[in-house]
Amino acid sequence: MPTVIAVDLGGTNLRAALVGSDATLLAHDAVPTPTAGASGEVITTAIAARVEALLASPQGREAAAIGVASAGPLDPGRGWVVGSPNIAFPVVEIVEPLRERFGLPVALINDARAGVLGERWAGAARGSDNVVYVTLSTGIGGGAVVNGRLLLGMSGNAGEIGHIPVDTRYNLVCGCGFAGHWEAYASAKNIPGFFAAWREAADVWDIAFDPSSTRAIFEAARAEDPVALAFMEALGEMNARGVSAVIVAYNPEVIVFDGPLARYYGDIVIRQMEPFIDRYLALPRLAVSDLAGQAPLLGAAAYALEAR
Repeated sequence: MPTVIAVDLGGTNLRAALVGSDATLLAHDAVPTPTAGASGEVITTAIAARVEALLASPQGREAAAIGVASAGPLDPGRGWVVGSPNIAFPVVEIVEPLRERFGLPVALINDARAGVLGERWAGAARGSDNVVYVTLSTGIGGGAVVNGRLLLGMSGNAGEIGHIPVDTRYNLVCGCGFAGHWEAYASAKNIPGFFAAWREAADVWDIAFDPSSTRAIFEAARAEDPVALAFMEALGEMNARGVSAVIVAYNPEVIVFDGPLARYYGDIVIRQMEPFIDRYLALPRLAVSDLAGQAPLLGAAAYALEAR
């Protein structure tokens, strides 16, 4: 059976893997995503270097395709990443440069859409035909499978749930330039900004942890610091608003949460938001991914095999 080269291009890390037909990662590499340079070509070059190293391995010589999962938005017609608020360059050309260099089919998919495919293949959504994948990372992304079909939308960008409006009180500006979006409050990058706005509104100034660190805020909540716990309730309300919209939009039987916030603090995230989730439709099963962050890589591989 063929192997596949899978790439996960995120705002923070660039990962690549050689994936077997049984969803095993036969080799894996990760580097920080480039943020400095004249153009997005520096990212394309970094991806090509990872792919070249994997293809040089014995099992890599049997690779049938290259699948790239990336933070969006995407222009699938051109095979570009365009205007991503979490990537440093306005355009990153993906498909054609890799196809020309390596002579293999190349498929580009949003990383969260890849994530839902990975979870259905080998993770917490195996056997589920109605599932939503939510990644709580540098940004917030989503992917939905409805009645067994992956939803892509007109331009491959269906599922940009991080840009669901969840608030008008604080009116925090998202990386995309609009205000009140879920990502502006609950992504790993933006939680400290939300904490600062909440703290000012609540007139809370006596703090025993570093308010500029998302990790420090969550660790304080885990240690039952009263200020951190009060903030977690406010954060839980924002997460619940986003999840409530996801439930009525897609009617899933399971929602799988992934990304560093979910993997490290999923118990806190789910516990704090669950009481605030609307019950207009039945509450689906809420699960934390058990794929150690590999769902987008696995999904990119599955998508590339299907598309070749």
